[in-house]
This record gives sequence, C-alpha cells and structure tokens, in this order.
Amino acid sequence: MLIKAEGLSKVYGGGENKVTALHRANLQIAEGDFISIMGPSGSGKSTLLHLLSGLDFPTEGRLSYDGKDIYGLNDKELSAFRRRRIGFIFQQFHLLPVLTARENILMPLLLDRRQADPAYLEELAAMLGISDRLTHLPHELSGGQQQRVAIARALIAGPDVIFADEPTGNLDSRSGAEVMKMLGDIRSRMNKTLVVITHDSRIAQMAERRLVIMDGILTEEGVAGR
Repeated sequence: MLIKAEGLSKVYGGGENKVTALHRANLQIAEGDFISIMGPSGSGKSTLLHLLSGLDFPTEGRLSYDGKDIYGLNDKELSAFRRRRIGFIFQQFHLLPVLTARENILMPLLLDRRQADPAYLEELAAMLGISDRLTHLPHELSGGQQQRVAIARALIAGPDVIFADEPTGNLDSRSGAEVMKMLGDIRSRMNKTLVVITHDSRIAQMAERRLVIMDGILTEEGVAGR
C-alpha cells in the first residue's frame, strides 16, 4: 500500500483570524514504513494525522491510497474505508467503561458487522500481554493495560496502517516505553505500516523515518527538500 499526500494544507478562519495549521505538506508512506512525526504542541501534528487518515478534509491538496483519492469518497464510503484499512490509537484510550476489554477490542468488527476470528484475538492478546485481562472492565486495568487494549482494538480488523497520536502521552515513562516496544514488535511481525505522532524525542528516535513539523511546515530528517 502506498499513501501519497500532495500539497496538503489546512487553514482555519479568515482575515485577521486566519490560522494556517498545515502548509503544503508532501509525504509518501510505503507499506511497512515506521514513521515518527515530531513537533511541539500546536505545530500541526494532529492536524496532519487527521488529514492523512481521512478524519478531516484539507483546505487544499490531495491524498491517495494506492492511487485512489480518498477525499472523493462519500461519507459512508469513507467511514467504511477507515474501519477496514486504518487503525487508530490515541492518547486518550477511548475505552467504553461498561464493556470488558474483549468487548472493547471487538467493537470495530461489530460496527462493520463482521465476525471475530477467535484465534487472531488470542494472538493479539498474547502479543500484548493481556490474555488474562480480557474479562476485566477498563477501570480494573492499569493505564498501560488500557492502552494495550486500545492497540488490540486498532489491530483487530486487520488494517493496513496504524496511526498513533501521542500513544504514550497518558503513561509513565516505563509503561510508555513498553507500549512503544510492543507497537514496534507488532509492526515488524505483522508487516504493518506505523505512523506515530509525538513530542517525545525518545519515541521519535525509535522510528526508521523521522519527520519534524514546525508551524505547519513538514520536513524529513536527512532528506533535503522533503
């Protein structure tokens, strides 16, 4: 799978209130890439992630997955595309408090009216070290365990690419390092594409490709003009 962003810009407001959150970003993401995008708060990191994943629309520019412009899809088609091909991990775990870990993990499949593969669920749970926590409610889990459940939920539908927005932001340094190591291991074993948004240089250095965004301008470390 090849993701190609060309001239992506996002502008909010107008006149004196005009804010350019992202300015003509160009980026290619190939199958199996592990990319970090680093920048301070307000630099445009989350805006870029929302555009790359189809959660928001640009003011101008084009985004294609395998040559298909996803901004040309209608709402129903775009929602289905995101459910089936993209996994999301956020700083806030967004687990439903009345559902068990297992039920939270399986939620994307239920929304898509698809049957779960018990063997795949067991494999994910084992890799993430939560096999014995699947019957627990979120409040019975530690922060690190909740984020592992969220990672399993992001992977359960077999997406091509995982977008993670500050995935360790609510964790202590030890739990954060464990979660990132698991993400990297899973990405390697399952040949997933992983794009991580972070403000933490230690996390950014784990990636094979490292990009920086400042004041809406995206550049890639070691690649002039990108």
